[in-house]
Amino acid sequence: MSEPITTFQAPVGTHDVLGPASAQWEGLVATFAQFAYRYGFELAVTPMFEEVGVFNRGIGEHSDVAKKEMYVFADRGDRIYALRPEGTAPIVRAYVQHNPTTPWKAWYVTPAFRYERPQAGRYRQHHQLGVEVLGTDDPAVDVEVIALAQRFYEAIGLARVRLMVNSMGHDECRAAYVERLRKHLVENVDGLCVDHRDVWHQNPLRVLDCKKVQCVAVTTMGPMLIDHICDPCRAHFETVVAGLSSIGIESSLNPRLVRGFDYYTRTTFEFVSEALDSAQDAIGGGGRYDKLAEQLGGKPTSGIGFGSGIERLLLARDAEDVEPRNLLNRTLDLFVIDTTDEDVATVLVDELRSAGFATDRAYDRRSMKAQMKVADKSGARFALLIGPKEHAAGEVTIRDLRSDNFEQLQRSVARREVALALANLLND
Repeated sequence: MSEPITTFQAPVGTHDVLGPASAQWEGLVATFAQFAYRYGFELAVTPMFEEVGVFNRGIGEHSDVAKKEMYVFADRGDRIYALRPEGTAPIVRAYVQHNPTTPWKAWYVTPAFRYERPQAGRYRQHHQLGVEVLGTDDPAVDVEVIALAQRFYEAIGLARVRLMVNSMGHDECRAAYVERLRKHLVENVDGLCVDHRDVWHQNPLRVLDCKKVQCVAVTTMGPMLIDHICDPCRAHFETVVAGLSSIGIESSLNPRLVRGFDYYTRTTFEFVSEALDSAQDAIGGGGRYDKLAEQLGGKPTSGIGFGSGIERLLLARDAEDVEPRNLLNRTLDLFVIDTTDEDVATVLVDELRSAGFATDRAYDRRSMKAQMKVADKSGARFALLIGPKEHAAGEVTIRDLRSDNFEQLQRSVARREVALALANLLND
């Protein structure tokens, strides 16, 4: 007896997206693309994998993402690569390589990969939308990037979204603060969570990002970065907050918001959904990264951007019970039923599609009854019937599939006039 054939499934932490749910994905991406175009961004497409140094230098080789979550592999030439864990570093690498005119405004949509415990809204392969601006440190750009995110969330129906902001300062003022924080953590190391008790010294700022009760308690008693940034960084931050307020976008200061990557400077921000559980409530965020281009071998170049996970956005929309919106039209206009035994449908379907109608047909020379069942399930508005009599007379019968009395709304038209007749019917 032969061995049973293995049935494969999607890997753990990944998922398939099929219709009709995929229409929501298409609509979300199309809406984001329209907003990006409206704000002056152009699409940038970068490789799915990069030299591992692109991410180690940017997000920090001691970060949890670099140490525990990146998919790292050697290719057949023994080069070490990593699957993209986030969207910013590849865009900055592309900027350094190609040196486009600044300010360069790019948007992207891409899968991202992280080896972590799968849970609601968090996958080992998730999908990100984002924008990046390189070549200016004007706080007006910070406002514009945050506004794009806010307006996009509003457009897809999210109402229970809160914006948190903070400033990471720059290298000099942040370095002075880190020494104060380091001293505080040395004195309170026994109170830190198990994960940070032995490794906090590698990057003390990461303790601020920890959500565990022990670390929150220790850092709450210590100094906060926002109280120790320099005057120019404070002026930049206050200008951003004022700019957001001037266009009606409310924000709240979160002095613990340092994000998870080493490349952030000055403005950091995060959008959270009040409809989601607090452990998974972040639907998007980003910040300024004025040193990243230099870390990747380029000249000093200011940058800022944000990213949002598609899965998390859809989860938030479901949690708010938002009616599906921003869907692309994926409903068929027409379904051709051919019972001539001559495959008349092939030419007719091609003509109709070329005329702009969303058109499908049945196959395998099925019976009239079987084809009608398929036509009804297809969701098409009209069925086009061609039998031997219609074919001989040079006619096509149009039947309204969405009418309660389709016999009354059935008509025959000349084959050469069918496109015009359908256009009139669909525009009624």
